[in-house]
Amino acid sequence: MADTMAELMTSNLNLVFGERDPAARRAVVDRIYTEDVTFADAEGVLTGRDALHQKAQDLLDAAPDFVFTEAGPVYQAQDLGCLAWNFGPAGQPPVVSGMDIAIVENGRIASLHTVLTTS
Repeated sequence: MADTMAELMTSNLNLVFGERDPAARRAVVDRIYTEDVTFADAEGVLTGRDALHQKAQDLLDAAPDFVFTEAGPVYQAQDLGCLAWNFGPAGQPPVVSGMDIAIVENGRIASLHTVLTTS
C-alpha cells in the first residue's frame, strides 16, 4: 500500500533526515523517494537517492546532538506536501527552523525542497 502524503512527509523528516542509523535510513530512502529524486536547498540541487542519503548523513554528522521535530501538521494540495520543522539540541529551543516541500509522483517523493525560515 502506498504511503499517504502525511506518512511520506513525516518519514522524510524523521526516518531519513532524523535517522542516524545509515542502514535504517537507506531502507526508507529506497521506499519513499523516486530513483531520480531531486533535493534542493540553499546549498544547491542534488539528484538521486544516493545523493539524498549522503546529504542526510552529512547534516547529521555536522550536528551530532541535534534532533528534528515537527513544527505543525502536514499540509497537502494535490501532489504537493509541506511540513514545517525545527532542528536543535533535544529539549532546547531550536537553532534553525524550516519547511520541507515535496512533489509526489506515483506514491513517492520525486522532488524535495528545503526552505529555512530561521537561521
